[in-house]
Amino acid sequence: MLKILIAEDDRELRRLFAHVLIKNGYTAKEVGNGKEALDAIDAEYFDLIISDIMMPVMDGYEFVRLLREAGNTTPVLMITAKDAFDDMRKGFISGTDDYMVKPINVNEMVLRVGALLRRAQMINDRKQTIGGTVLECDTFTVSCDGESMVLPQKEFMLLYKMASFPGRIFTRQQLMDDVWGYDTDSDTHTVDVHIGRLRDRFKNNKDFKIVTMRGVGYKVVKI
Repeated sequence: MLKILIAEDDRELRRLFAHVLIKNGYTAKEVGNGKEALDAIDAEYFDLIISDIMMPVMDGYEFVRLLREAGNTTPVLMITAKDAFDDMRKGFISGTDDYMVKPINVNEMVLRVGALLRRAQMINDRKQTIGGTVLECDTFTVSCDGESMVLPQKEFMLLYKMASFPGRIFTRQQLMDDVWGYDTDSDTHTVDVHIGRLRDRFKNNKDFKIVTMRGVGYKVVKI
């Protein structure tokens, strides 16, 4: 079961986040500031971190900065009352992966948590094989029959996502959230354009094909 660390000095809000996450199948640990969060991370592994910015002892900016300086790449969803662009910019510069402004819609929070975890899994796996075709995350390279092709990032991540679960149907919105990010300004037509390019590139591939599920989305199937 995936474990999430919640760093939030508001006890009631922290408990609400934990309750909602547990209800959605996660386990959660609560701490009250960045210092306690670093101590918790030293003691156990977490799949994702939800961190407030304005906390006593150590704020969210400092916490995330120290986390990244230590080489820890755990996804961080930063939650704060601050909504100015400069505050958001500072959060991303410190190393956060996503950002929400209070008051929080907890259902949206759960969606963002899921998207961050899926993207992290794609990155951590690094390599995917389907038949004789190998997809390598570090270089965005697809190799088959002794030939290699470097794809544009979004095309690679789109193919990698579907190839990781052959036969599974992904809706256009799922692919948008996982590959382009929850806050993208692009619409789902972007997915169709990239799928078209991938089909053209791999029309002669003997290991897989991309199938359209009309009105739903796409899937990769083994040949």
